Amino acid sequence: MSSLTAILLDRVLEGKIEGTISSSFWLVLTCTSLVLFGREKELAAVKINAADVDIIANKLELDRKVAERTLREHKGDAVAAIRSLLQ
Repeated sequence: MSSLTAILLDRVLEGKIEGTISSSFWLVLTCTSLVLFGREKELAAVKINAADVDIIANKLELDRKVAERTLREHKGDAVAAIRSLLQ
């Protein structure tokens, strides 16, 4: 959990966030941040082949970051990643 997320969560739970934006909104925002952070960690842990990233990026004329993320989202399965990108 990021330090900002931890601080926001603590403040929401302690009732210290008040005013025009409700505590409920902050709680939802904090929980969403936690989910997204967890997803990013999960994707970063997926082992991928650098050659697959190069092939996907070059053949489909994509940015390497897009090719890499799609490959990670498909757990390194190049065929599934390509099919996803072509839909």
